[in-house]
Amino acid sequence: MSTYTKIILDLDTGIDDALALAYALGSPELELIGITATYGNVEVATGVRNDLALLELFGRPDIPVFAGLEHARAKDNFEVLEISAFIHGKNGIGEVAIPDPQARVAQKSAVDFLIESVARYGDELVIVPTGAMTNIAAAIEQDPAFAQNAHIVFMGGALTVPGNVSPWAEANINQDPEAADIMVRRSVDNTMIGLDVTLQTLLTYKETQQWRAIGTPAALFLADATDYYIKAYDVTAPHLGGCGLHDPLAVGVAVDESLVETIGINLKVDTEGATRGRTIGDETRLNDPQKHSQVAVAVDTQRFLAEFMQRIGRVARGEYA
Repeated sequence: MSTYTKIILDLDTGIDDALALAYALGSPELELIGITATYGNVEVATGVRNDLALLELFGRPDIPVFAGLEHARAKDNFEVLEISAFIHGKNGIGEVAIPDPQARVAQKSAVDFLIESVARYGDELVIVPTGAMTNIAAAIEQDPAFAQNAHIVFMGGALTVPGNVSPWAEANINQDPEAADIMVRRSVDNTMIGLDVTLQTLLTYKETQQWRAIGTPAALFLADATDYYIKAYDVTAPHLGGCGLHDPLAVGVAVDESLVETIGINLKVDTEGATRGRTIGDETRLNDPQKHSQVAVAVDTQRFLAEFMQRIGRVARGEYA
């Protein structure tokens, strides 16, 4: 088991981000101290709205949400990709309507919250980015101590399998390759939960029907949004037979690192040419005895799915709040 007790989620809140949020809330080992909003599946403003609304739906309106940077370092703006809107819906949560939140976004910036939290909690805290790594890179550049002390478990990348937006690049890394490169080169403790393992963790209509049977507003949201997600996968990746639990697996590993097998490696992200967005070993640090990244290459799928359903079930039934 991991030793972290506090967690920050850095979300671009689409459907699997919502499931990751529910997983964190349903994990008694963790205290979610805040959400920082990034972009990817949705724009930052939509992500903030989704985060606040979901926290209220799940019975935790006390958890603060902080708005992050709105676009990649190499761009002046951001537009949601057509494929992202197809998979997650234009509202990011499968076109499911949930009430507008009563709570407001925090005044403090996401980057400042990340830096202050690492300084305050140190080894007690894990940060789980599941979208573009822009906020994380900004924190690293703003405060050198952040890179030395932050513990990061990120969903992104592909080392042993093809990417999902190009033959090399995974979507979260592809949103801001420069930021991802800064994160994996300069942070001293990061774990990559990439497509290598997340595409081995699949959810089907059989599982969502269990939530539908619970019948609470939270359960019905989880069922409706995830069914939308599965239907998108039926079109984009029919060979899988379900939807990938990308972001929830990263939270699962933050709770219990034994869910995956990892290899130690010093990573880089290609930022130029045809392979832009590729996550791969850094040849200049190949023989460095200290490996700052751990890359998940195998996953205990059955145990993870069992833990996933147990923890999401707590949130669906309102048993955890």
